Amino acid sequence: MPVDDQNPYDPILFAQRDGRVPAPHNSLEAFEIALKMGATGLESNVWCTADGVPVLHHDRRVGSLIRRRPIDSLARERLPDTVSSLEDLCRRIDTGVALSLNIRESTAVQAVLEVARRHGIVRSLWLCHTDRSVLADIREADRDVTLVHSTRVERIDEGPERMAADLSGMAVHAVKLPEQDWTAGLVALFRRFGLRCLGYDAQHPRQVDRLMALRLDGVYGGHVDRLADGLARRRSGS
Repeated sequence: MPVDDQNPYDPILFAQRDGRVPAPHNSLEAFEIALKMGATGLESNVWCTADGVPVLHHDRRVGSLIRRRPIDSLARERLPDTVSSLEDLCRRIDTGVALSLNIRESTAVQAVLEVARRHGIVRSLWLCHTDRSVLADIREADRDVTLVHSTRVERIDEGPERMAADLSGMAVHAVKLPEQDWTAGLVALFRRFGLRCLGYDAQHPRQVDRLMALRLDGVYGGHVDRLADGLARRRSGS
């Protein structure tokens, strides 16, 4: 696996939607505050502007309720100042910060990889998608980037074991499931196939604690302080 070894007791704390910090969503300020509060990873959706610049925003559209426009119809310079480009973020954060990006349009992949290569963060990228064929295309484009299959248990028609075998064969590194889907059995199964286990939407302390107890490799939550407190409790054994 190209991902650096990680202590299984010390998961990556991904600030989901930049951790709901006191700053505009997806702004550079928000990402920086999340890291200062204890996040060890950042999460966002990535889109491409009309002039091919990958930007980080959770919605496909920007603007007021009356004049909302798709990001891919606007040049970078026409986006609100609070919308961060991947390039801007790479200049502001340490190269070791895990960056989990949900690929919302396949046209963004090449642009994302080009920026990542320029800044030497390819191995810090966790590129997520629900479609395995898209992940296969990304793997052809780059052999080092970490690939994550985002899904839900109810969508695994072939069963978890068959899916795990397929993902391992495709050189996909991780499975991302919502907090409520994770069980100790699934963690053991996916790890048997060399897959890392990521849990998202852990918003409440009890959810964070549950995923920590399952020893997941990464936990996504919208409250950075709750993630950090959960890790502290895990480390202290309380």
